[in-house]
Amino acid sequence: MRIAVIADVHANLPALRAVMAHAAHHQVHALWNLGDVVGFGAFPEEAVRTLREAEALSILGNYDLKVLDFEQQVGNWEGVKDPDRFLAFRWAYEQLSPESRAYLRALSQQARLRVKGQHVLLVHGSPASIEEGLDAETPKARLRELAALVKDDLVLCAHSHRPFVRRAKGVWFINPGSVGRPDDGDPRASYAILKLKRDLFEVRHYRVAYDVERAARAIRQQGLPEIFAQMVLQGRNLDEVTLP
Repeated sequence: MRIAVIADVHANLPALRAVMAHAAHHQVHALWNLGDVVGFGAFPEEAVRTLREAEALSILGNYDLKVLDFEQQVGNWEGVKDPDRFLAFRWAYEQLSPESRAYLRALSQQARLRVKGQHVLLVHGSPASIEEGLDAETPKARLRELAALVKDDLVLCAHSHRPFVRRAKGVWFINPGSVGRPDDGDPRASYAILKLKRDLFEVRHYRVAYDVERAARAIRQQGLPEIFAQMVLQGRNLDEVTLP
């Protein structure tokens, strides 16, 4: 069974469509989404609808959760949160239809599956926290602590926007990277194809070129800050991107 594992679309519809086309070419049987469909990009509603129409198995990301909570938290966040982040939360919330908000609210923060004899845990951050980002630099001791919390063979995680495969105490941790907003300096969309066989698995990461300029142009056309466009163009997060 071949599964396309995606995460951190962040409302980048051109990147999402490119990844889905690439995955279809590789004849995947399923699409698993590890959360953060919205935020910063120009197409939050369209990204949610696209994944729903594709019948993706999705879980909730921390950014999705914050966007959904915006209306209740606006009084606490205004004047406290970074202005660009505050604007990103507000704009994404306002663009989502009631149906899409309801869909996201119904998602779980974790999912456990058994496929081809493999026990698989889907999380956005880590098994311990939706906001804990794991990457190639995470101390091995921390991975061992997290492995002790689960009884799964594979943990599929996201949030750090950086692809990796690591093993600790017999548990494999796999991050597909970010579809819509990579943070490693490579603006191409990142995702993984997981092949599950009876008690065996294979994983391969892909970087998919797409129309990055179109994604940036759409952000500008929506009147969003230039720094959001540069995040897409440079493949960097908000704290690391530089304005031209």
